[in-house]
Order: sequence, then C-alpha cells, then structure tokens
Amino acid sequence: MDMFDNVDRTNIEELGEFGLIKHLTKNIQLNHPSTIKGVGDDAAVLNYDGKKVLVSTDMLLEGIHFDLAYTPLKHLGYKSIQVNLSDICAMNATPTQVTVSIGMSSKYTLEAIEELYEGIYLACEKYNVDIIGGDTSSSKQGLVISITVLGVANEEDIVYRNGAEEGDLLCVSGDLGGAYMGLQLLEREKLIYLENPKIQPDLEGKDYIIERQLKPEARQDIIALLRDIKVKPTAMIDVSDGLASEVLHICKQSNKGCQLYEEKIPIDPMTYQTARDFNLDPTVCALSGGEDYELLFTIKQADYDKIKNDVDVSIIGYITEAAAGCNLISKAGAVHELKAQGWNAFGNVKNG
Repeated sequence: MDMFDNVDRTNIEELGEFGLIKHLTKNIQLNHPSTIKGVGDDAAVLNYDGKKVLVSTDMLLEGIHFDLAYTPLKHLGYKSIQVNLSDICAMNATPTQVTVSIGMSSKYTLEAIEELYEGIYLACEKYNVDIIGGDTSSSKQGLVISITVLGVANEEDIVYRNGAEEGDLLCVSGDLGGAYMGLQLLEREKLIYLENPKIQPDLEGKDYIIERQLKPEARQDIIALLRDIKVKPTAMIDVSDGLASEVLHICKQSNKGCQLYEEKIPIDPMTYQTARDFNLDPTVCALSGGEDYELLFTIKQADYDKIKNDVDVSIIGYITEAAAGCNLISKAGAVHELKAQGWNAFGNVKNG
C-alpha cells in the first residue's frame, strides 16, 4: 500500500525501541486515581481501594483478524481497544487501564505506527481509559497487536456467564449482523479492485455497516443504563463470535436451555437488504457473523417493566430448563436446534 512507500516516511530503526516508545507515549496523561504509576518504569502501579479488578486480553494479527487493504490504521487502533473494553463491559464492570503491545514488520514506518496509535489514543480518551504500559517488537509475520485491559467493579455488581435462571428473559443491545455484512462488502470491493485497480470502491450509502466492521463501539452506555434503572443482569456476554455462539455459552455455563425467537432478533434494514443483495439469509448473518460487540444478557422477569421501553434493548427469548434444549423458533413457528457456526480462530474462516 502506498502508505508505506512514501520517501518522506521515517524508518523505525532510526529511533530504536526505546526512542519509539518515548515518542509514542510522551503525551500520555493519566486520569484515574487508581493509576499510581503508568508508563516509564519496570511495572505499572495500581491501587483500587477494595474494588475487584478484572483483566482481559486480545490479540489481533494481520491477515487473520484484519486486512490492511481496506482497514485504515487509525480505525484498526481504535477497534483494537474497543474489542477489549467490550470484554470488561460484559462483566458489568468499568474499564480503567490498558497495556498496548505491538509487533511490526520492516514495511511499517514511524508515520504508519503513529496513525495506528492515533486511533488507540482516541478510543482511550473517549472511554476514559489510561494507557499504563506495553511492549514493541519487530515481527516477521506483519502487524501484531496485543491489548490487555483492566477494569474495576464492586464484587456484588460483577455479572458472569453462568448465572442465568429458568424463566429469565434473553436480551440483546443494538442490532446484529451489521459488522459481518460490512466485512462481506469490503471483501467484495477488494476483489474487484484487485482485478481492476481503476475501479473505485462502491460503498455509497453503506456507511453504517462499514462502520460496524471497521469502528465498533463497546457498549459501556448499556452498562450505565442498567445501573441507572437498577437492573443487574443474571448472566452476560459480549457478542463477538455471533449471537448463536454467545447464547450457547450462557446456556452451557448456566446449565440451562433457551427459546430464541427469530422474529425478535434485531437486524438493521441496511444489514437486512445487503444480506439479501449477497443472497445471504439475514438471520444467519446475525446468528453467526460476529464482531457486533453488542451485549447479550439475561434478566429476571420482574425487571421486564424497567427495560421494556428502552429502544436499544431487544427481548429475544427466554431461558428454559436444560432438558428442553437450546432452540431457535423460526418466523413460521418451526423449532430448530440452535447451532453456532461463528468465528473459528484457528480455521481463519467466517461461516455465514
């Protein structure tokens, strides 16, 4: 890509590892009282005053999790933070700090890495998260991004995957399948471009699903909403691998079954129409596509009145006893066993 070919670019070898770290971290400002010491020593120092600390980590690899043919580096930096913050939100907790580790091949100039970090810093600023450390290294496999996120919560507020009870309502935030359809669109335009570089990408009117793929947002607002209306979910997970996979995770770990209604699954009209244009079933895209980073959670039936009028939360089914199985009820009323066909981290395939 021409972002790496410009003669005015700075070779990272000119700075060296310590010079690069100093260059990238010189403007970091710490905002959380719990961050005693951030970047610049052998280890960060944190103090949480009796709170419970949550930790999660994710790794993104070039050619596996992202394609730089259509992923701007700034968007990639932003997304790499968001997918980690989402894991903390899925525990009903508040993300507070991250560490950022980068492996890069020699094709990456200083300016390219600065662009990546611009997105990282933008996400951290927007979600009030401190960067407290990390690592940099050369890589022979292209770009590798590894983020570790720390969060904080009162012990009584933490929500796990295994707390769903029979009769609980199954809820999901936002809408589903958009990120997967954005990916299909970008992949199609990439192939057309490779066949004829003179043809410009045709993405007009598809901003929403493109953004769902390239610039997802962790649903910290849903966590705030639940806190405001005094609803504590009984189980929760983020939708990273497709709705079906996440529902099955909750059911398996809670030792329960479920009834999931196809007609209740929230799908944006643009997602629906784009799926049809690709001869795909929109429901399958929502069930198996992944990368929506919405929150799937269960609540007690007694909390129904508190949440029923929120336009950004859909009630899509309910929890049953384990013996009843995990079922998808089609729009026609047919009962199908719910199966997961989502992201396979070791097969590098998306099934849709």
